[in-house]
Amino acid sequence: MIEVPLPRDIRLHLKSRTLELVYDDGTFELSAEFLRVHSPSAEVRGHGIGNGVLQHGKKHVGIKGVEPSGNYALKIIFDDGHDSGLYTWEYLHDLAHNQAEYWERYLKQLEAAGKSRDNGLIARG
Repeated sequence: MIEVPLPRDIRLHLKSRTLELVYDDGTFELSAEFLRVHSPSAEVRGHGIGNGVLQHGKKHVGIKGVEPSGNYALKIIFDDGHDSGLYTWEYLHDLAHNQAEYWERYLKQLEAAGKSRDNGLIARG
């Protein structure tokens, strides 16, 4: 079994709406939007394979707080009321180290679905 590295430090930056994770191999800043749309909750992932719900309109979401959940995860409390996903150390490490790939995939899914990172509002000039 491979041991997942734990972050040496975790910092919540309310103003920039990011969660900073410091590992031995680097420091990673994950935006609240990125964490929210990749929530491991059933609301986002669905209750079975292929039942996930594409999150959209989360560009301006923030993080109200983080709480440890046992010795294995963090509970992230978002300002849109979402707080049901438990981000395991393994999942956070994966998100941090593969952020660019996951973000690109998310943006392509949004585009394919005709959805927006904003609240679906298109500015008219």
